[in-house]
Amino acid sequence: MSGNDVMPIESMPVESTAERSPATPGQSASPDASARPSAAAKPSVPATLSDGAPLRMTVPAIDLRVFDALSTPVRLWNSPVFHGLDNIPEAGPVMLVGNHTLLGGVDAPLLVHEIYHRTGRVVRGLAENVLMRVPPVRELVHRIGSVRGSRDNCRTLLDNGEAVIVFPGGGREAMRRKGEKYHLKWEGRTGFARMAIEAGAPILPTAMIGADDVFDVVFDGDHPVMSPLRWTVEALGIRGNLTPPLMRGIGPTVVPRPERFYYSIGTPIETTPWQDATDLDAAAEELQQVVRKALEEEITALLAERDRDRGRTLWGRVRGAVGL
Repeated sequence: MSGNDVMPIESMPVESTAERSPATPGQSASPDASARPSAAAKPSVPATLSDGAPLRMTVPAIDLRVFDALSTPVRLWNSPVFHGLDNIPEAGPVMLVGNHTLLGGVDAPLLVHEIYHRTGRVVRGLAENVLMRVPPVRELVHRIGSVRGSRDNCRTLLDNGEAVIVFPGGGREAMRRKGEKYHLKWEGRTGFARMAIEAGAPILPTAMIGADDVFDVVFDGDHPVMSPLRWTVEALGIRGNLTPPLMRGIGPTVVPRPERFYYSIGTPIETTPWQDATDLDAAAEELQQVVRKALEEEITALLAERDRDRGRTLWGRVRGAVGL
């Protein structure tokens, strides 16, 4: 299983259920992975991952039981709903491309946990370099299936038929400002599209909402009140625009509101139409726009579902359970 401390590809050195039909951006369903051609100018890729990370992941029974136990309170509190998991191919390389929420370390692991239970596939994350500096943390990152966020690692995983999850908006999208709920921050972010083209991997637009509803932003990272924290962040070698906001949940407390989490994995977007492009940069930019549009459609569909869902809140779910 994979965590969600996932860095954007562009910043890497050389991340009881119900079913409905997901929003469809118009791309055809994914053919068999073996039928996908390779990109014409595919760069050479190391045969191993950096930092001694395992190329193939198996999930020990004890680890699965631990994660089941850790995820149970979140499932009870946030009652997640999953759509479109049948769009994940049984085998072969695939890239899940999602929106990054403020609680990305909670909602994304819940998704990959569900994917593992439903499909048996381990979704691999791309971790921030800062997490890889401390050996015990690095070992934990590897244990949950994530690897250092580098382009070589991403290519190696895809070339070996792995499922990889990435969040092009990165930390800046997660550390949202007021009024930026579920807004994609993808300007100039085309690296994920380029690597998917090179690997011949389909892209699955992966929408997640609910995690940005459990807290309100009191002061975002740009507010003068947050200057001391911002200076501390910068002193640690982290960009100032990644300063976390001051938040509140239930009332004035930091207890998260029991808002439902909603997930949707959209129709696969095949990358083969771009593989013979003479200008790979232009092809990646065009594909990025296709993926962005598809993901925004999935987010819009989930927001509409949330707004009409009586079970969105804990009180609504309790009332529904007793027939009110």
